[in-house]
Amino acid sequence: MNLENIIAKRPNKTVFRDGDKCIKMFNKNYSKADVLNEALNQARVEEIGLNVPKVLEVTMADGCWVIIFEFIEGKTLSKFIEENPSDEKKYIEQLVDIQMEIHKKRCPLLTNHRDKMFNKITDSDFDPMTKFELQTHLNGMPRHNKVCHGDLRPSNVIITPDGRHFVIDWAHVTKGNASADVARTYLVYLISGRKEQGEHYLKSFCEKAGTPRSYVERWLRIVAASQSLKAKDNKDEMEFLSKMVHVVSI
Repeated sequence: MNLENIIAKRPNKTVFRDGDKCIKMFNKNYSKADVLNEALNQARVEEIGLNVPKVLEVTMADGCWVIIFEFIEGKTLSKFIEENPSDEKKYIEQLVDIQMEIHKKRCPLLTNHRDKMFNKITDSDFDPMTKFELQTHLNGMPRHNKVCHGDLRPSNVIITPDGRHFVIDWAHVTKGNASADVARTYLVYLISGRKEQGEHYLKSFCEKAGTPRSYVERWLRIVAASQSLKAKDNKDEMEFLSKMVHVVSI
């Protein structure tokens, strides 16, 4: 296992390339259960006909858990946008098309999105009344069982030289309501200060899917509460998410 060629680095993981393999190494304090669950989720998604890197092995190296995937040659949508900023809207629309393709799939053994969000609201730092109101709001939302990536963004889509797309990073995949998945991607744009791009993304999805914007927006409070667990050390992001959570109606 060659760990010299770093291709990505995150606070809790580092990704290497070793020939035709992609090696994702997690920090030593990373949950073993979360690593195994990520590998299992991706293996399940492999079996439903989506273009995803195949899981080759789960092992340990230097006391850290490692998932080894097949390496996909190509560039991410975010790289295409960086190189061709005038075509950004075209690439955003491509992201929407890929997301809609994912939503057409079914994978019964995935975690239920509603259950995951309910637990995240419970674990958040919001006051008991806010948690109760959010969970009541969540329970009133329509129940679907579509595959939801959970963190779809341009950096998680690789376009190969022959034009095929592969979606990576399936750690947060669930089955549930597609509009919740869209609200999550829209929130990513807002948090990163890319509101104009986020508006084009949401408009494009709603037009292509025939979904009212207001339907997606009803999920924003829920996904904001979920995101708050990762933003506890970021004062500005927490303030933004808290304001969104406390909006009674959008």
